[in-house]
Amino acid sequence: MKFILKLLLTAVAVVILAKILPGVTVNSYLTAVIVALVLAVLNFLVKPLLVILTLPVTILTLGLFLLIINAIIIFIADGFVSGFDVDGWFMAIVFSLLLSLFQSVLFSLLDKD
Repeated sequence: MKFILKLLLTAVAVVILAKILPGVTVNSYLTAVIVALVLAVLNFLVKPLLVILTLPVTILTLGLFLLIINAIIIFIADGFVSGFDVDGWFMAIVFSLLLSLFQSVLFSLLDKD
């Protein structure tokens, strides 16, 4: 049940960010839920592999390369979900940063129960 609630909170964050950021579009609320699900799957399956493969670069940049990995995950989700569009690397990095911030705030409210 908590996983479904986290997915819905992530979908709400995706919709809010799509309304705030000019380079991010989401066609519907259902698309936002699908984006949240795809991001959860990609963060579970693909992100650890990318982190391991790029570990030397990540260490060399003191962890800043993780921003690029997050942007790659956003672009992969953009490719999988029609109705979700991110324009450019800068918007993908800003979107991933703000999404992480929103998720941290919303999930911390959820964990206070």
